[in-house]
Amino acid sequence: MEKLTAAILTDKGICPTCYNKEHNGIIFKDDTNRIIYKNKDFTCMLVDNPRALGHAIIISNEHYKDMMTIPDDLCKKVFVFAKKAMKAIKEVYKAESVYLCTMCDGSMNHFHLQLIPRYATEQRGSKNFIKPRFEYVEDKEKLTKLKQLLK
Repeated sequence: MEKLTAAILTDKGICPTCYNKEHNGIIFKDDTNRIIYKNKDFTCMLVDNPRALGHAIIISNEHYKDMMTIPDDLCKKVFVFAKKAMKAIKEVYKAESVYLCTMCDGSMNHFHLQLIPRYATEQRGSKNFIKPRFEYVEDKEKLTKLKQLLK
């Protein structure tokens, strides 16, 4: 039996993000220890394979393909929260800036925003969106501080 992956699910017309939620983290692992904020509309968590320390994702709880398909009221809530989260990440991780991007593109995406910190030692610009990924390492102190700032 082949191992299910995000690519296989996408090829079958199944949203990997929704499938992962319905099957207790079977595709993207259990993310509960990385959640820094959650409400009825969206979840914000640190990324399991970040491009920078403090790299976070805001993802709609309900399935929407991309920003063009989310309701306006949800769009407002997500972007207002993103501003707050960017400030918190900048403070907690001592980043010089935090970039925001969404690259939902394709037949089976799930709306999300990436919040990618840039540090003073790094060049400015879009190359920060494609920095190499690395394994997430939990920092309980930073997690606690982010959760406090995002209440």
